[in-house]
Amino acid sequence: MANKILTAGELAKKISLLKKSKKRIVFTNGCFDIIHAGHVDCLSAAKSMGDALVLGLNSDRSIRGIKGDKRPIVTCDQRARALAGLECVDYITVFDEPDPWNLINIIKPDILVKGGDWSGQTIIGSDIVEKRGGKTLNIPVTPGISTSIIIQRIIDRHKEK
Repeated sequence: MANKILTAGELAKKISLLKKSKKRIVFTNGCFDIIHAGHVDCLSAAKSMGDALVLGLNSDRSIRGIKGDKRPIVTCDQRARALAGLECVDYITVFDEPDPWNLINIIKPDILVKGGDWSGQTIIGSDIVEKRGGKTLNIPVTPGISTSIIIQRIIDRHKEK
């Protein structure tokens, strides 16, 4: 599992070797704060689109900047280790910026994937991917499940009565 979690530099070397072998690289990114079936569905679908699935994982600091001081619930190290345990994920790298644009520019994936909740929005990095002849795709979300829904369910079930 640990050999799936790489720095951006280590990942760039792996990607270079994969591209020399004509492998199709799929990239997605996210917080993956509380990993759930919707995440697994999305990552499995993303993997089916290419030969190697690279996951950009928001750092704890990055998540706080996006979602506020009460997030993340699960630390970056723990999220990375859990995601590395998924067969569909080939490589993980953590990024500290608010978005993965720099990481996508380094990796230059053939396919950029985001969950369907991004449908209709500009997907960061799509310019890089599409300029090189790649594709940007949305994967439908699994209905009724998200980290926010799970957190709210916990709050509702455990609030004082």
